[in-house]
This record gives sequence, C-alpha cells and structure tokens, in this order.
Amino acid sequence: MGRAQTFDTGTVVRSARALFWDRGYEDVSVPELEAATGVGRSSLYHAFGSKRGLFDAAVDSYLTEVVRPRLRSLQGPDVAPTALVDHLRTLRDGLLDGRAALHPGCLLLNAATAPVGRDEAVAGAVLAYRAELHAALRRGAHAHGAPDPDGTATLCTAAVVCALVLARVDPQQAAQTLDAVIAVL
Repeated sequence: MGRAQTFDTGTVVRSARALFWDRGYEDVSVPELEAATGVGRSSLYHAFGSKRGLFDAAVDSYLTEVVRPRLRSLQGPDVAPTALVDHLRTLRDGLLDGRAALHPGCLLLNAATAPVGRDEAVAGAVLAYRAELHAALRRGAHAHGAPDPDGTATLCTAAVVCALVLARVDPQQAAQTLDAVIAVL
C-alpha cells in the first residue's frame, strides 16, 4: 500500500499553472515544477501521471478558475446591455496591469503557438475555449443590441485572441486592440 498524498492538489496545480502560463510547457522542467510546488517528482508522477498530466490539470484549472469566472457576466440568463463592453474594458485593464494574472496573456493561446499546441488534446482544448468565448461574446453582443450578434462576436473574439497573444510582447498594443473594438461597439 502506497503512502497517502500529503499535499493539496489544487495548490500544486495552481503553482504549476503559473509556471506553464509564464514560460510555456516546453520551457518548464520537472525539477522546476518540484521547486515551485514543493512536491517531489515521484509524488507528482503518482498524482498526475506525467508532466503532461500536470499540464492538463493546469489547463482545466485555468478554465475553471480564470476563464469561466470572467465570462459569467456574459453567460447568465439576463445579460446586461453593458456586459460586453464592460468585459472588454476589464480585460483591457487586466492586460495593462503588470501584477494581474493576464500579463502573460492566455495559457491556452500561449500553448497553441508552441509545439505542445500541435497535440490533438491541446488543440481541442484551444478550439473549445474559442467556441466558449465566442458564445459568451455573442450573448453579450445580443444584449448590447448589435444588429449582427454573431458577426460582432466573431470580431470581438478575434480581437480578444489577438490581444491575449500580444499581451506577452506588448501590453500597450494589446490594450489598443481592445480599445478599437470598444470604440466600434
């Protein structure tokens, strides 16, 4: 019989998520994960199966704890007419705040542009995220009174994706991308 797990899985996943988000899957070593989480290699492998298993857990955590809470105002039964613009402004402000969670962009989009993004499961997660984002923005566009909610959502989705990718290299340009869409709305 093996030893009982002595660490909090959520805490370990969040610590690993921060590393993967900032540096990417490929650039994070197992020894760095051990140091960041305070959990030894054998315990990490026992709990998650592999470095990739820990990355998958980090992606799930990112969607649950970071992405979906930000989309809630666009997904409820009664979406406010200002919810879309409010969402874009909040995202814009988060990209400019170097202390905020968004300064390294988006964990999933960062992964999509790296070698791990060619993995079928990662690509599927990125596409599912894009679909979820588009659906939420479409609800916001409809509540906003856009004459073409689907087209508006497509434009907003493209701008958000662009801004989240740009955030890693130029947060000011990322913010300007969102400012342009807000001005159009």
